[in-house]
Amino acid sequence: MAGSVVLLTGFIATIWITIGVYIAGKFYPNYNHKTQFCSELGATGSPTEKLSPLINNYPLGLLFCLFGWSVIAHANEALTLTAVGWLIIIHGIGTWVAGYFPMDKDPYTKTPTLNCQIHSHAGLVMLLSLLIAPLLVLFSDLAFEFRIFSGVSAAIACFYLYRMAKAFKQKTYLGLYQRISYWAKLIWLATLSLLLWSST
Repeated sequence: MAGSVVLLTGFIATIWITIGVYIAGKFYPNYNHKTQFCSELGATGSPTEKLSPLINNYPLGLLFCLFGWSVIAHANEALTLTAVGWLIIIHGIGTWVAGYFPMDKDPYTKTPTLNCQIHSHAGLVMLLSLLIAPLLVLFSDLAFEFRIFSGVSAAIACFYLYRMAKAFKQKTYLGLYQRISYWAKLIWLATLSLLLWSST
């Protein structure tokens, strides 16, 4: 019973981060979800530098790791699903690291601090781990419909990641595109969580 409940942590994490980012944004005067990165909420010198990792990164890292562990336990030694579980755990660890080492307040700085460099590398690990995971599901024994959904989720995430990169150069809606790209993967994660939980 306890194991099946832990399978819901992927779904809980998706709800948690949605509420957490919204709440942190409320305590950051003039914060714009369309034009600013999520990480700017915890950036050095931001009004929510301490609050954001406390309500977002640290509890989310735990939820991601718990969900990854439950996926591995549920996999019954199936290699693909086991790898997906480990990737989710890696995503959780990256979430912790990104929260502990804040980015610089100015995302366009030419000379990022060491903390910002570590944050950026952790962000890259987070990005890749939750992008590779749904792609691996394409080769799993999970339901055909979910495998198609996984591929579509990864495609949407990649497309809006590309849009975000362009928006960063143009200094436009990078926050909006980051959120669409990341939440496409989070919705995939929540769906996987519900799918595995319903099968127990």
